[in-house]
Amino acid sequence: MMYAVLCYNNEEMVCGWSKEQDDAVMAALSKAHDKWEKSGKLKPSIRLLPTSAATTLHKQKDMVIDGPYAETKEALLGFYIIDVVSLEEGLEFARDLAKANPGGAYELRPIHMYNPGAPIDGAYEAERQYAK
Repeated sequence: MMYAVLCYNNEEMVCGWSKEQDDAVMAALSKAHDKWEKSGKLKPSIRLLPTSAATTLHKQKDMVIDGPYAETKEALLGFYIIDVVSLEEGLEFARDLAKANPGGAYELRPIHMYNPGAPIDGAYEAERQYAK
């Protein structure tokens, strides 16, 4: 089952890290990344630029604003895609990340992978499971 692991943290704090602090956190995270990448379970991971770089389109009003959709202290700072056998294994991945980068939260959300023209076995399995 594939999950998006959404990474939330205090953006002001994280963006305020020195290069040395950021490098230390990334080095610690790379240990968790290596473990999961070697097992073939870590898929793309994305680190987002700060919310100050965001542009939001409010669909119903067709209104474009600078900044994030929601003003919050803890922001979505990035995400991972993982392919694991269960939610419990996904939580194990999130706990490995938390050891390296405490604070904030990790939200695990089942995903449906969409690649035009390339069906994926079990792609709708998570939707059926959570629709009940």
